[in-house]
Amino acid sequence: MYAPRVFVSMTGVLIVFAVAAYFMTGSAYTALIQTLICAVLLQAGYFIGVLYLVRREKKLREGGLPAEAASAKSSKDSSRRDGLRADAAPNLPAGDT
Repeated sequence: MYAPRVFVSMTGVLIVFAVAAYFMTGSAYTALIQTLICAVLLQAGYFIGVLYLVRREKKLREGGLPAEAASAKSSKDSSRRDGLRADAAPNLPAGDT
């Protein structure tokens, strides 16, 4: 979870929610209250998500697996990895073999 992206997305969701709530209720005050409640619920969900990720990381470290190995093991596309670093590709010889 990349925090700035989450906050921008959350702000966008709250703006859309506020506009929809205003058109549904016709009251700016009611839309504001409902949007504040929605913001608290979104923030609580984000906090729970971060706690889950921290707890999972702690379990992995206590289990003796490094985080990179555990994430590569659980990743569905781990069989596609070729083991090359991203900056190593320009240094490879070009060829069709």
